[in-house]
Amino acid sequence: MNVLFLSPGFPTEMTDFVRGLAEVGANVIGLGDQPEHNVPEKARRALAAYYQVSFSRPESVLETAAAIGERVRIERIESLWEPLMILAAQIRELLRVPGMSQVETVPFRDKEAMKQVLDAAGIRTPHHHSAKSVDDVWKAIEQIGYPAIVKPIAGAGSADTFRVNDRAQLEKILPKLRHVEEVSVEEFVDGEEFTFDTICSEGRVLFYNMCWYRPRPLIGKTHEWVSQQTVALRDPDVPYLAAGKEMGHQVLKAMNFRDGFTHMEWYLGPDGEAVFGEIGARPPGGQTVDAMNFASDVDLFRSWAEAAVHGRISQPLERKFNAATVFKRAIGEGRILRYVGLDRLLAELDPWVAAVELNPIGALRRNWKQQLVGDGMVVVRHPDLQTCAEMADRIGTELQIIAG
Repeated sequence: MNVLFLSPGFPTEMTDFVRGLAEVGANVIGLGDQPEHNVPEKARRALAAYYQVSFSRPESVLETAAAIGERVRIERIESLWEPLMILAAQIRELLRVPGMSQVETVPFRDKEAMKQVLDAAGIRTPHHHSAKSVDDVWKAIEQIGYPAIVKPIAGAGSADTFRVNDRAQLEKILPKLRHVEEVSVEEFVDGEEFTFDTICSEGRVLFYNMCWYRPRPLIGKTHEWVSQQTVALRDPDVPYLAAGKEMGHQVLKAMNFRDGFTHMEWYLGPDGEAVFGEIGARPPGGQTVDAMNFASDVDLFRSWAEAAVHGRISQPLERKFNAATVFKRAIGEGRILRYVGLDRLLAELDPWVAAVELNPIGALRRNWKQQLVGDGMVVVRHPDLQTCAEMADRIGTELQIIAG
């Protein structure tokens, strides 16, 4: 099968999806905006051909794709990076390749259109309004009330997302959104936040996963001292998560999603109500696929590829562990000077430490406001959820990265 893959070298995790495609027998042709020598070696080894394009000039990308299509029969077009999904749909329509159309893709990119689809299907979403001006935001707040969430219509993750508790806070954050063309103003839903992630083929869910965010990402985004955690749960079928699992399947059906990875976020209220958050037609970010791999000792990059190319997943997908990824932020400014508590924690938590990837000594401290990963991560896993959470909390509180 000939697969046209958009942006095989960025973001970093794309290299593993390209690698997975090659391993299951696909002939992968890459379209990227990097020079070929800058594409990570893992991806370069997996590519049969590579064409450098400018994603800021979609018309030229379409011309390149058309030229490729005249020489090679393209059977699938894959884009797992959210900003390129509309472009991927345009290429599918141009080359008459099966897959998500532009009309089907838009609700995955436009949060207001997304919620309108789900409202029509009777799925519980936060009360919401779109806003293209400051006046529109104030009108939406009058209807929704405080607290509320203000976030970009076409955003990914928690970038430019704010909770506002009163008029003074809203007045303070509005100037920070001047660069955003359109925002969604939503009801703030109190409760725990989870994910529902799937790999699908022809409308069948071949694999599903749930992660628990500790604490909610909006809290981690607001407070520098927080060590955000993403916990891939060993047992997503426990009764208290059943409402979210059922809602996840309903969302897939309402969105008419058929093939590929999805990442949904949802809230579990104190009364047990499940409330939809948002869904992307892509894998989760923040190295969550790695956490899911650690939870089951599998390679979901390859599993996704096998589902895309062959319509199946042959790997056994036994859930063995809860896997918690703990993201760390350095204390201080400047360059990383030392780690405090790392050696002791690794010795005491062995053999439950699955990965350690920290910003190296001497490197500049990263901007915690711009990336979830911050100054690195530690992954711990354990069959028992409480034990896993306790180990993750120890990493969060006892490990310090000192900069200066």
